[in-house]
Amino acid sequence: MSTTGGSRAVVAALGANLAIAVAKFVAFAFSGSSSMLAEGVHSLADSGNQVLLLVGGRRARRAADSEHPFGYGRERYVSGFLVSIVLFTLGGVFALYEGYEKVRHPHPVDDWYWPVGVLAFAMIAEGLSFRTAVGEARHTKGRQSWAGYVRTAKAPELPVVLLEDLGALIGLVLALFGVVLAVLTHDGVWDGAGTLAIGALLVAIAVVLATETKSLLLGESAGPEALERIRAALVDGDSVYRVIHMRTLHLGPEELLVAAKIAVPADATGAGIAAAVNEAEARVRAAEPTARVIYLEPDLYDPAREPQE
Repeated sequence: MSTTGGSRAVVAALGANLAIAVAKFVAFAFSGSSSMLAEGVHSLADSGNQVLLLVGGRRARRAADSEHPFGYGRERYVSGFLVSIVLFTLGGVFALYEGYEKVRHPHPVDDWYWPVGVLAFAMIAEGLSFRTAVGEARHTKGRQSWAGYVRTAKAPELPVVLLEDLGALIGLVLALFGVVLAVLTHDGVWDGAGTLAIGALLVAIAVVLATETKSLLLGESAGPEALERIRAALVDGDSVYRVIHMRTLHLGPEELLVAAKIAVPADATGAGIAAAVNEAEARVRAAEPTARVIYLEPDLYDPAREPQE
């Protein structure tokens, strides 16, 4: 993984989820709470998701070869998409099924102090993990809203961890309400209702993740600010008059392909055109370091022939 902030947040989330998953399964064994079972599977699925992100980050660092000449940067997008599938199936669908069964066949929660104690511990651990993810995301979020950051981020790890941790915190609150109401009313239906709510929440988060990572897999262009920097860097007014058209594509979170047709002087020599292209590439890389693959097509242009306003 090329960004230490993303990997730090993923490792923090992995450690928290593994500890929480064990605690939740222990609480389920003693209390029989379906909310605890659903939350335990949720934390286990989250742990698997973090492993997927770490593996994807490692595989993305492989060097380009003849079969993949642009490298393996999109491995990180594949991992992010797999995370959404795992979260949907192991997290959301399982919780919905378990909640449905508990509502149909309710039974009281035994030894209620086990799930309540574990939920309190899980809230602290998830809160620390979420704080780590928020702190790392602030370095790249800029002035965007959090929703805008999740929607536009090119590196999938931090948005995935942010949504997972946020969903986990909300799910813990729902589980706590379900368990407490089941104990107070002596009606296990509330425990099942809490589990259903957790399942619906996880499915919603999985759909958001799948939508965003699918867009990355299909290929997204550079953001508006990066596009403006690249256009400004290409044109110097002397050797490059203007950008006729340009396309960009993210080969990975930190690797951008730039293809552009640029207008060069009509009387330029072959050597002059080559120099203009090389200088334009250097300016683009200085202005936008992620622009690592650049293809420029020169076109002869005579400003004297432009219609005067």
